[in-house]
Amino acid sequence: MTMPKRSLLKIILLGDSGVGKTSLMNQYLHKKFRPQYKATIGADFVTKELQIDDKLVTLQIWDTAGQERFQSLGVAFYRGADCCILVYDVNVLKSFETLQNWHQDFLKQVDPANPETFPFVLIGNKVDIDGGNSRVVSEKTATEWCISKGNIPYFETSAKEDYNVDAAFLGAAQTALTSEPINIWELDEEMPSHCDLERIPESISGSTDQPRGGGYCAC
Repeated sequence: MTMPKRSLLKIILLGDSGVGKTSLMNQYLHKKFRPQYKATIGADFVTKELQIDDKLVTLQIWDTAGQERFQSLGVAFYRGADCCILVYDVNVLKSFETLQNWHQDFLKQVDPANPETFPFVLIGNKVDIDGGNSRVVSEKTATEWCISKGNIPYFETSAKEDYNVDAAFLGAAQTALTSEPINIWELDEEMPSHCDLERIPESISGSTDQPRGGGYCAC
């Protein structure tokens, strides 16, 4: 009987500050939502295990700072990534317009062998706000952008309402697995030494710090 494979997938969340990256990650990991978070400083990661077909998959999800002053740190955090999730706020046009910069910067930093086929996923977050009446980026516009980037998967989500969040992260994992990630080993083997799965518990919450005002996620 063939032993199932175990995979470690490093997933990077990128996007402007305030689009809801931390909210999405907390909703996916902990099924929790807070109206406000402090801004992410540098980057943090958490892990989640799931099974996809015959593979046991550990997602190592990196939540990165959206502020420009931290973007120079990107190369260290992006190294070894299997998939990049780009996030924008459907109610903020600028967060959509800067996706091109995030996309290009990531590819420049990672320098993958095949940049045209590197796994990306796009998330349009905060579709719940004002019942969808305040959105300024249409689903059609976002879909066309995805097609122009090689038909990358697109998900519309609400971290607040837990709408489509699980599907988006599952989609990212499945997209990464189709691209033959390098961090795969037999279930009965020891984990390779370079696969550090230490979790940083709740470090993204920063409940002792004063949260930034305005919006429902500051990171």
